[in-house]
Amino acid sequence: MAVKQQKIKTIFSCQECGYQSGKWLGRCPDCGQWDSFIEDQKPQRASLSRSDFVKPLSLMQAPDHDSKRAVTGLEELDRVLGGGIVPGSVILIGGDPGIGKSTLILHMLSSLAQSGQQVLYVSGEESAHQIKLRAKRLSALCPELYLATESSVENIIAMSLEMKPRLLAVDSIQTLHSADFPSAPGSVTQVRESAARLLELAKRENIPVALVGHVTKEGTLAGPRILEHMVDTVLYFEGDGSHAFRILRTVKNRFGSTNEIGVFEMKEEGLVQVLNPSEIFLAERPLDVPGSVVLPSMEGSRPILVEVQALVSPTNLGTARRTAIGADPQRLALLCAVLEKKAGMDLYGNDIFLNIAGGIRIDEPALDLGMICALASSLLEKPVPAQTVVCGEVGLAGEIRAVGNMEMRIKEAERLGFHRFLMPYSNSERLKKMSSLQLSGAATIQEVLDIVFDEPSSNQ
Repeated sequence: MAVKQQKIKTIFSCQECGYQSGKWLGRCPDCGQWDSFIEDQKPQRASLSRSDFVKPLSLMQAPDHDSKRAVTGLEELDRVLGGGIVPGSVILIGGDPGIGKSTLILHMLSSLAQSGQQVLYVSGEESAHQIKLRAKRLSALCPELYLATESSVENIIAMSLEMKPRLLAVDSIQTLHSADFPSAPGSVTQVRESAARLLELAKRENIPVALVGHVTKEGTLAGPRILEHMVDTVLYFEGDGSHAFRILRTVKNRFGSTNEIGVFEMKEEGLVQVLNPSEIFLAERPLDVPGSVVLPSMEGSRPILVEVQALVSPTNLGTARRTAIGADPQRLALLCAVLEKKAGMDLYGNDIFLNIAGGIRIDEPALDLGMICALASSLLEKPVPAQTVVCGEVGLAGEIRAVGNMEMRIKEAERLGFHRFLMPYSNSERLKKMSSLQLSGAATIQEVLDIVFDEPSSNQ
């Protein structure tokens, strides 16, 4: 009896977002990209019969698995993962080329292997010789760390079922392919189906999987947009070649907070954890220089002191420039307008440049008061006292609004030896007795400027 061949359906897929259509389109109706559709072939799956569905179980009858997290030994990585790797979870790590994704994966695998746990590293981009050279440089050689250079997702699953590793790492998801699909590795179909099969492996066998993903020139993960929705955790590596620091930021985490960051420094021996980022970010801060102010920012559950720098300079162009690095440019323009309207400062004819030193990005409203003080300091050519930190949200009426987690910010500033903390008045009234710091409260930006720039230097 002849076996009936599986029907092949021709579809067209957008290479940017994964949108599918039965015919070719010049512009994707989902993401708006032009000329992004390619022809693909997808086998039609037979519809499930009534006897094929999975019978629902009571939640009390659901099977229990070992939910103990695998601690990697890298505190900064464990922090962003929510305390370690959850069994059966799928982690996606994205970042620019050369940012350190493969190095981080090798550090993580080596740390787990040194504790006696078997781990498997699958690479579709490098040879075994290349990976061993990097492992020697990182001091990551370990007998429990197994390596395979493979790009077939079927072979990777077979290896994992036989070995049952504590962690499976795949570098990268864009190099995998399945024999069931004729499209090239890296295409939307291959990336989606490969990720789906590894996700099924992780959930069925309770094996955690770490995937490395490439990013596009816009900074988003390459491949179908659904990829980020499929996995449990998405981590982004931020930084560039001009900075030694790398920020590992959680974008999605089903098992922990999405506000945590991990700080690493790229050195010759690989990625080194920065356990005290406040001291590192302030190590080269110039003292008594106009345009520089220290801000205690909350990154997840950890306060970090960073330096906010501003440069206000007269312009010869018809339109003044407003440039922000590490902060929201729209927020900078808004605060410039507030300074002009509520404090009478003339910023219209000046180019304004703002920078968060160290390559870190801050999005919280508490940055507002730091930006205000840095801008005013640069314009007036008056330095903010070196032992002062500022923190608060600024409203359109020029009012200073309260921010959260002020106790933790105060403790961090006190630990690093600062003497004064300038904050919203409503915060200072509740916290006056909790710290040895001099807590100064202000209700408007005019009060802030009076406190910072008009007091005698002996009180600074």
